[in-house]
Amino acid sequence: MTDRPSIIVTGCSSGIGAWCARALLKDGWRVFATVRKTEDLAALENDGIEAFLMDYTKPDTVSKLVDDVFARTGGRLDALFNNGAYGQAGAVEDLPVEALRLQMETNVIGWHDLTRRVIPAMRAQGHGRIVQCSSILGIVPYKWRGAYNASKFALEGLTLTMRMELEGSGIEVSLIEPGPITSRFTANALINIERFIDLKGSVHAVEYEKQLRRLKGESRPAKGKLEPDAVYTALKRALTAKKPKPHYIVTQPAKHGALLKKLLPAGLFYHFIGRLG
Repeated sequence: MTDRPSIIVTGCSSGIGAWCARALLKDGWRVFATVRKTEDLAALENDGIEAFLMDYTKPDTVSKLVDDVFARTGGRLDALFNNGAYGQAGAVEDLPVEALRLQMETNVIGWHDLTRRVIPAMRAQGHGRIVQCSSILGIVPYKWRGAYNASKFALEGLTLTMRMELEGSGIEVSLIEPGPITSRFTANALINIERFIDLKGSVHAVEYEKQLRRLKGESRPAKGKLEPDAVYTALKRALTAKKPKPHYIVTQPAKHGALLKKLLPAGLFYHFIGRLG
């Protein structure tokens, strides 16, 4: 037990989660970080972070995480940052049901499971912060990312509904919508597109060659890409603001996309966005 505010941060093996876990610790939080692989625990623990194994697709690990954290905090938790996710690339018509199901289990259903398990403690203590790391692709769809788009659109709807339903409870809910951020995200996307998509047999085979070059870093990097500290700036605001916003959009490309969606007629907007893919 400590007087420091406590937070669970998921997906901390690298990228946004790893950066935010360490930054939160530096800023005085008691950080409970999750990873899926045993070999990723030591790096976090060596930095003073309390690390746990948890896989969103395995409910028993979600349950154990919450039990273990509450055992250490006396049943209290100040904040939850759902972050662990991956992106399944591939045209919608090429997407096996198995791949779509796994995408939703990891990016939506598992987040919902963990969130529901901590809300009763937050209600009992009269306060809490829930922050979901969504994506600009939860607002603006992008070609060849249908499964990931779907997971983030679903997350947006679920989270905003929860925000309205928790109003007055003392629990504040926010979404962070990053654009391009330096991480292992594209490397993991490469693994999953090769695992599930028939790249050579598809009618989109030529386009997939282009997508593979991008995922392998052989083409130009995304414009406006920022480091994970940009997400932490938004997370810190969501955790500490008296009245946190429902949305925190990160990176200029993401802000431009959201603005264009508001300003342009729908047909023109989706035609324009489709050409970017």
